Amino acid sequence: MDGTQDSSLADRARDEVRRRVVDRRYPPGTRLVEREVAVELQMSRVPVREALRSLAAEGLLDTLPRGGARVRRMDRADVIHLYEVWEPLAVQASRLAARRVTEAGGRQPAALGELTRALDDAEAAAAAEDGSAEVAANTRFHAGVVTLAGNPLLSRMMEQLGWQLQFVFGRLHDPATCAPSTP
Repeated sequence: MDGTQDSSLADRARDEVRRRVVDRRYPPGTRLVEREVAVELQMSRVPVREALRSLAAEGLLDTLPRGGARVRRMDRADVIHLYEVWEPLAVQASRLAARRVTEAGGRQPAALGELTRALDDAEAAAAAEDGSAEVAANTRFHAGVVTLAGNPLLSRMMEQLGWQLQFVFGRLHDPATCAPSTP
C-alpha cells in the first residue's frame, strides 16, 4: 500500500471516529483501543493509530500512556476556554464575510440564501425543541459565514474548534457526561 492510500485510510478513520465521538457512540470517558477500533472500521491499526493521534491534537481525545486514547471529558473551564478562543474568531469571520459581500455588491445570493435557510431552520428547530436539528442548523450557519470570509487559515481553525463545539453541544442534552469544574 502506498502513502496516499495510508493517508486516505487515516483520513477516513479520523472522520469516522470523530463522528462517533461527536454523536456519542463513543461517549466521554470511553477508552478507544486501536485494535478494537480497527476491527469496527474494518481496517488495519496503522490508519486508526494516525486517526487517534490526529483527534487528540484536535482536542477530542486524550492519549493514554500505554497506547490508545480516551474520549475527552470537558469540564466547565474547558468549555469557557473554548469559547474564549472561538468567539473572537467567529467575530472576525463575520467581519470578513460582511466585507466580501459588500465588496461584491451583494452578488452572492446563493451563499446568503444558505445563511438565511440555516437561520430559519435553527428557529424552527428551537420552536420544536429539537436540539440536534438546532445545533446542526447553527453549525451550518457558522460554517457558511466562515466560507464567505474566504480565509483558508481561519477556515481550518474554525473547523477544528467547530468539532469541539459540536462535542460540547451534544452534552447540553446530557449534562451528566460533563465533569464538574475543579476550583
